[in-house]
Amino acid sequence: MSDLPTGVPPTVYVVDDDASIRESLSSLLRSEGMRVEVFASALDFLDHGQLQAFACVVLDVRMPGLDGLGLQDRLSAQGRDIPIIFITGHGEVPLAVRAMRAGAIDFLNKPFEDTDLLNAIELALSHVSATSHERLEMTALRALYDTLTAREKQIMAEVALGKLNKTIAYELGVTESTVKVHRHNVMHKMRLKSIPALTMAMQRLKSANAVSP
Repeated sequence: MSDLPTGVPPTVYVVDDDASIRESLSSLLRSEGMRVEVFASALDFLDHGQLQAFACVVLDVRMPGLDGLGLQDRLSAQGRDIPIIFITGHGEVPLAVRAMRAGAIDFLNKPFEDTDLLNAIELALSHVSATSHERLEMTALRALYDTLTAREKQIMAEVALGKLNKTIAYELGVTESTVKVHRHNVMHKMRLKSIPALTMAMQRLKSANAVSP
């Protein structure tokens, strides 16, 4: 697990009604330096409350009461975005397809190799890291965008559309030199080096609904 971020150890939530599975997985994962919390049922896990940010779930498919797929649906409905690795002793293809379509990282049939599970967990945690990095980048981009004046935001949007300075000046009723000044300010404040970078930044802001009307 050397490729995982250092610092706070990842947490793996193991949800399985089989005590022997919970014990064996807990021992394996702790030996790899991970924090482990085990639950005997899906409902016990739902009652857990706040989940760690750097974490994933190893989830049995078939359990009494609420099964693994049902728990996946509940987590999604609650907006609790955590990667899931399913384990099953049945190997039913339709279940695997449904789980993967709903965003599961992997679907492992029991008995599985330790390395297969560890690789799946590494993939899941890498997904968490990538998502967190994207959120941090988006937060920083929004903060820079919020430093722009209303006119600078307007100029940024026009430049991102590929319009020339003189066209923007004509449409806004200002001089071309005024557009150039605002354009320079936008590039400086947004810390952008090129127009393609500006265009990409505008697209990301729009996709996040962060662009002022």
